[in-house]
Amino acid sequence: MTKHLLLCYRRTVHLNMKRKILCKFTILQKYFNSFWNQILACWIGKSINYRQLSHNQSFAAAAVAAAAARMPSPPGVAEMASEGGFSGNLASTCCCDHSKDSSENVVALKISLLGDNQIGKTSFLTKYVGKEKVDEGLSTKGLNQMDKTLCVRGTRISYSMWEVKGDVSGPTQIPMACTDSVAMFFMFDLTSRCTLSSVLSWHQQARQWNQTAIPVMIGTKFDDFVKLPLDLQWTIASQARAYAKALNAPLFFSSATYNINVNKIFKFITAKLFNLPWTLERNLTIGEPIIDF
Repeated sequence: MTKHLLLCYRRTVHLNMKRKILCKFTILQKYFNSFWNQILACWIGKSINYRQLSHNQSFAAAAVAAAAARMPSPPGVAEMASEGGFSGNLASTCCCDHSKDSSENVVALKISLLGDNQIGKTSFLTKYVGKEKVDEGLSTKGLNQMDKTLCVRGTRISYSMWEVKGDVSGPTQIPMACTDSVAMFFMFDLTSRCTLSSVLSWHQQARQWNQTAIPVMIGTKFDDFVKLPLDLQWTIASQARAYAKALNAPLFFSSATYNINVNKIFKFITAKLFNLPWTLERNLTIGEPIIDF
């Protein structure tokens, strides 16, 4: 018995010594890495972390490759999927020096917005683009187009957003709006269940012209939706989640009036397209803006 206790004691002492040695080694390694990064920072004139994030040409090449991979194929081609989690502040309004010829660093991407009339698509775009830039957009019969340029890791990403109007002439513009799109937003009014039912029809028509774009389902007018009785909110949210699952699309509840989830949706698309690290938190709480994926 005494021998057994002594053996256990020795093993415990031995393990404790190993742990102490490993702890000291880990701390020493961190100091060494920090010291080495400082040496590199002095040598190249900027911090090592900044250097790792600012490969403009390689990022632009990756962006172009990602955009090309998202270009649509004729109907019948299997839909491409991309998984991943996302986090942080990825993009800001364009801050690049436009006086220089940096066209090689510009990635032009097209996004389509589809849904019934009077559901808030234009307000959604206006909130994202900015009121002062709305006049720059192109508005034609059944179609509305706006642009916004972001600066991501030194590379300019130019989003061209094509809104298909929900009036009688709108569906005839689906081929023009959806061809070459990298993402398609299927939108509905959270306070109007008939606009939610129409999402499936919009999706079916859009997929005839583009089978590779990332689908996103967006419920608008969340600020009005929260005024509804909780049991009705639960019913609509459950149906919306079921539709989103059928479309294999993430679901966002948004409000252009209060800028709820508007920017977050575009950050999601940017991260998804270029495989950037940005963590998206799921929220299924009734009475709060739903994010489901």
